[in-house]
Amino acid sequence: TVVVLVYLIVQVGPGTEASIWLIHEGREYIEAPRWADIGIVVVVLIFYWNMFATYMKGKQTGIMTVMIADLLALAGLYLTGMFFTDNISMDQFWWWWVIHLWVEATWEVFVGVLAAYALIKLIGAKREIVEMWLWIEVLMLFGSGVLGLGHHYFWIGTPEYWWEIGALFSALEPVPLVAMFVHVLYDWGKQQGAAKERGEAGSVIKNGPAMTWIVLNAFGNFLGAGIWGFFHTLPQVNIYTHGTQFTAAHGHLSFFGAYATILIGMMYIGIQGAYGVKRMKATFNSKMGVFLTAFGVMGMTIALTIAGYEQVLVERAELGATWNAFFVAQELPWYIQGQLWRAIMGVVTLAGFVYLVVDMLTIGKKAQQDEAQAA
Repeated sequence: TVVVLVYLIVQVGPGTEASIWLIHEGREYIEAPRWADIGIVVVVLIFYWNMFATYMKGKQTGIMTVMIADLLALAGLYLTGMFFTDNISMDQFWWWWVIHLWVEATWEVFVGVLAAYALIKLIGAKREIVEMWLWIEVLMLFGSGVLGLGHHYFWIGTPEYWWEIGALFSALEPVPLVAMFVHVLYDWGKQQGAAKERGEAGSVIKNGPAMTWIVLNAFGNFLGAGIWGFFHTLPQVNIYTHGTQFTAAHGHLSFFGAYATILIGMMYIGIQGAYGVKRMKATFNSKMGVFLTAFGVMGMTIALTIAGYEQVLVERAELGATWNAFFVAQELPWYIQGQLWRAIMGVVTLAGFVYLVVDMLTIGKKAQQDEAQAA
């Protein structure tokens, strides 16, 4: 919060040693000043030690093993963004190790760990299934993830073969997570069908809102990071789309689909545990929250994609990406209308967020009361 407030207040100023330590480093996406950089690493290491000590004393499952290894990488990879060189190409090379591998590898594995835990807890998914896909995800993200870095190497002097390698492997990163969900739900459906044939009651989803957000995470991640990412990751396309609203569209949907959804799902699991209820059903507020938020984010994504298409067509392809072309493109109808609809869908997302907050503050108590009445 302090970093964001300082960055909003101090927009312009000299790049001095003091500003690097106290205000921001001036590097896109990792603007945090040096004190905040150090703080992030320290907090991650404290969290790591807490998890590691618990892991050593408890049951050492595959899920927890992946978590412990990932947290160490989470702290280590962030260090690549804490130094810079006078060579801009070398600086950008290490900069992308934070933007791509720290965000798209270590955090994606963290999401996979949370999703695996949630599926076991919510529907009793088989541990061997979720752990199998979790290990495949580790292989894909840390194996193909390093190769996937190549789709960022457009303008820093690296050999051109990195472009195709990066485009292919970066598009594969979300696949294991979606595969885990599909496999688990397929297996769960088979178990439900077998129980019905035997005349037995099948298992129930123990937390409706959490399950909704966890499923939304799998497919939102695949759409945002996978589909919208692949839209403009090929070098033949990115030469036109680089720095347009296509990038913003990808950022909106991938961040929401990959990270916001899983965290909201885990919050609902936490609420269920805090109130000690066995089953938590969806409420009107939870349904409105998930619908409006998902609809709003998807609407913003589509609006920004349309605005980006107009930029690509006019600013880049027709007018040759000149400084004047940038301003001409922003005055054309598709761009203006796209940004207008982006604002409207932003309001829809905000309305969904309000429903979500209200539901989180009330659903636990309501579920507790319903359970007491049923007893």
